[in-house]
Amino acid sequence: MRATAWGIVVAGAAAPLLRKRVNVPPALVQAVAYSAPVGLSVALRRSRGRDVAVCALQMWAYVAAYKFPHDDPEAQRRRVRFRYPIVADRVLGLGQLPTSRLQRALSRHGPDGPEWTSLDAFLVWAHWSWFIVPHAALLFILARHPERFPRAAAMTYTVFNLGASVYWVIPTAPPWYAAETAAARGEEVLAARRMMVEYGEMFWRDGWGSLYSVFGGNPLAAMPSLHFATSLMAALLLADVSPVAGALGFAYTATLGFALVYLGEHYAVDLLAGAALTGAVRRLAVRAGPAFARVGRAVAALEAIAHEAS
Repeated sequence: MRATAWGIVVAGAAAPLLRKRVNVPPALVQAVAYSAPVGLSVALRRSRGRDVAVCALQMWAYVAAYKFPHDDPEAQRRRVRFRYPIVADRVLGLGQLPTSRLQRALSRHGPDGPEWTSLDAFLVWAHWSWFIVPHAALLFILARHPERFPRAAAMTYTVFNLGASVYWVIPTAPPWYAAETAAARGEEVLAARRMMVEYGEMFWRDGWGSLYSVFGGNPLAAMPSLHFATSLMAALLLADVSPVAGALGFAYTATLGFALVYLGEHYAVDLLAGAALTGAVRRLAVRAGPAFARVGRAVAALEAIAHEAS
């Protein structure tokens, strides 16, 4: 059983790397990728190290799910939605896009191009730090309240996975992409820059291309905003275990939300959808909890059988 479980882990870890080389349905590749955390849960006895590794395998599968729709850029581009978030944001912005309002009010231009303020740098780094914040929150819970970790991890990664599924079904253009597309077509240009990339090119110089290639991969993964959704979930989970940590989590989430809109990464409505996704997962966790618990007990039983001889 342990050998079989390790085989599942290896196959699941390899599936995202081979997805462009094998002619199989994407859903099958993802099913194999998402089986790796289950396989590891049987192959190894429960420990904090295994918990971290299981989460890492889950995120490895998520990254593939996030990037998969952009493996065929032309097909994705034919399906992209532009209009509905613009309409929604113009309602929220009382006739103007919140991104355009903020960039006109706060960004600076000189004769040689953009002039970067301390606020710009702070908001860009707040955006970049998102790549560690949700996982750091889980590590804090694992270290301080390990009994709460399984539930916290399940809710966090449910948000990730449900959001990625929407990217497959409804690819939606963020503000910067809509502005670039309109300009290329010679249409009325939306006033939206992608300030994060502009700053990255200036700050990292020659290293920016390789760095961005690691963390990018799907420019049309905008609705809902998983940046905001997962950060909000992290803040809520931290608040469950520590008022101070929760306050820090909410402060970061508010800062990130402002940054995402100002930098042109997301429409305001993307953030609202992300918050709705987090709220739905929190609410449904009560009903889905018993089912998840049964699955957990079944995996634990397999683990016990696999290791009882040793």
